[in-house]
Amino acid sequence: MGRTYTKHFDLETRQHELLGLDLGEGAPRRALVLGLTLYALWTGSLLLLFGLPGKVTFTLYFLPPLITAVYGTQRSRTIERRWNITRWALGARYLVLGHRPLINAGRRAASRSEWISRRARWSTRTELLLQSPLGPAIERWLGAEETVPQGAGTPIRFTARPRLYGPDAVGKAYGRKAMQQYKGGQ
Repeated sequence: MGRTYTKHFDLETRQHELLGLDLGEGAPRRALVLGLTLYALWTGSLLLLFGLPGKVTFTLYFLPPLITAVYGTQRSRTIERRWNITRWALGARYLVLGHRPLINAGRRAASRSEWISRRARWSTRTELLLQSPLGPAIERWLGAEETVPQGAGTPIRFTARPRLYGPDAVGKAYGRKAMQQYKGGQ
């Protein structure tokens, strides 16, 4: 039985000192870079929009990037190689944009009717949203159920059965002339 050792070789670099401040055992560098980037984007945009924070709004400036960095840089429980923030981003992208289906290993581009509709992608998450005051706007954004195209249709079931043919049946299928040429070539 084969084993995968990639988890054992997952070594992360750590930052032990930052601007002369000792960080002890060190913070993972990737998490630190993600956190600093989130703080710069979040706080920068809030500073541009609303100005300096007050005593109450300081938590709005400080906590969302911290929570995202702490929980987002943890390993996912479903796919151990990915961070949670990667799964969140892929999930949000799927809900908003969807994906282009691969047909015949990419040899043919999918027509628009073969894409998964927005209503089908959001189907498990819309019950509460549709009952909220934003329900009509969300209903318009998702599109009516009647306008959802049927897609590619039902799968085609094959009823093929394997059969074993002997040399005599193969000879009959090729015909006498083919068998004579085969014997004559030897």
